[in-house]
Amino acid sequence: MEYLKNLRFNDEDIEYLRSKKQFSEEFLQYLKNFRFSCDVWAIPEGTPIFPNEPVVIVKGPVIEAQFVETMILLTINHQSLIATKANRIVKAARGRDVMEFGSRRAQGYDGAIYGARAAYIGGCIGTACTIAEREFNIPAMGTMAHSWVQMFSTELEAFRAYASIYPDNCTLLVDTYNVLKSGVPNAIRVFNEEIVPRGFRPRGIRIDSGDITYLSKEARKMLDEAGFHDCKIVASNSLDEYIIREILMQGAQVDLFGVGERLITSRSEPVFGGVYKLAAVEENGEIVPKIKISENVKKITNPGFKQVWRFFDKASGKAIADLITFNDEVIDENDPYELFDPEHTWKRKTVTDFTAKRLLVKIFDKGNCVYESPKLQDIRRYCREQVDALWDEVKRFENPHKYYVDLSLPLWEMKQRLLKKYSTA
Repeated sequence: MEYLKNLRFNDEDIEYLRSKKQFSEEFLQYLKNFRFSCDVWAIPEGTPIFPNEPVVIVKGPVIEAQFVETMILLTINHQSLIATKANRIVKAARGRDVMEFGSRRAQGYDGAIYGARAAYIGGCIGTACTIAEREFNIPAMGTMAHSWVQMFSTELEAFRAYASIYPDNCTLLVDTYNVLKSGVPNAIRVFNEEIVPRGFRPRGIRIDSGDITYLSKEARKMLDEAGFHDCKIVASNSLDEYIIREILMQGAQVDLFGVGERLITSRSEPVFGGVYKLAAVEENGEIVPKIKISENVKKITNPGFKQVWRFFDKASGKAIADLITFNDEVIDENDPYELFDPEHTWKRKTVTDFTAKRLLVKIFDKGNCVYESPKLQDIRRYCREQVDALWDEVKRFENPHKYYVDLSLPLWEMKQRLLKKYSTA
């Protein structure tokens, strides 16, 4: 939204393009006076989306629509990728808090800053990226560094110094030398001698290496025996949803996670394949659907000016399926509606007692922004509500139940006509 509101070509831009000697003065003058004038629709941030759905629609002069292609794609693709990865990791944590710790291994500055924002929408409670707190009011958080411990003559001395500065927020990093032989014992000693006498309770310890399951179990026993049942154990070190799931199944005594490189880079699936395709042209005031055909079936586009609907079961509140229609189609919730698989058309389901929600909302009208983005905290809460509306079977990491994205009959028929027309041309 900010990009589209401020899209301009300044004198420096014009001079650079003129130096290329590839553009006419008429075109450069057009750029100098350029103002974005398109209509734009988008699915609100935090909404779960599925393959083949239009997430952003731009309607207007084709030259303007092409100008914004790359920026729209890099914005939507990257942040959707990180928000999705974060949401999976938060799900694996089973109610335990997850902090985003990935700035140092992000792909560039924007990757760190906007990745932190996306991770927060996806469910992380905060970030180690302080700029993200300044820009987006995301809670900045973290613990002490290994370098802090190494700068002192002994680990105990390092812990004492840290506790004296942060008595009310003391989380000690216990794996610089040896977690169980020195780290946890020294932490307990400092808690007893520096924190408790000043009227505070220790916040936690962090384990950043080794066998997290074993070390956290043993550390938990030591902390409990010392009377620090309320002292939390933080785990970090190349974590993702699969590792977190496994160590919790093995009984790891971890209260919250700091997840870095595998979140901020989405290491297991580092590419989000959103594309930007021409779907229709306007001729003499009429919208004419267009299609792209490919030998790769997944690359065949759905033609026309479209809308996405999400069907919810009234009784359970859960999402049933999504339906892509032409923009001017209307769904009557009072009548049964037959959904069918657009590829395997014999798979059909008639839904009743449902609500149908339009997902695409208008954000620009003739270049003017007509949408007020919610506060980030509200987007995060909305995301949690929308993900909760999906059945758990759909959210399984392995062999998830297929969530159907169907086409309306008019849209399906148009697609078949165009496929037949161009496949025989």
